[in-house]
Amino acid sequence: MTIKVTVRFFTTLREITGRKEEQVGFSKVLTVNSLLRQLSRKYGKKFDDYMFDELGDVQSHLQILVNGQSVTTMHGLKTRLKEGDQVAILPPVGGG
Repeated sequence: MTIKVTVRFFTTLREITGRKEEQVGFSKVLTVNSLLRQLSRKYGKKFDDYMFDELGDVQSHLQILVNGQSVTTMHGLKTRLKEGDQVAILPPVGGG
């Protein structure tokens, strides 16, 4: 059985990927971390540099939402994804 989730890209990631959203399919248990790693392999160094710091952690200024809820209020990058979930990778929000 394939699990499909939708990933939404904004600003810089939209430029890097050339898409505003993408459907990703997996055949096993999927976590936010494994999703980000797969996208990094697909889109290469620019994506990787934007998403991850030198230690391999997600950049602290990025916010990742699953179905509108921040993963920081869930299980972080270990949050499991299920069929139909929507994942959004948000850039820093500026004010003014």
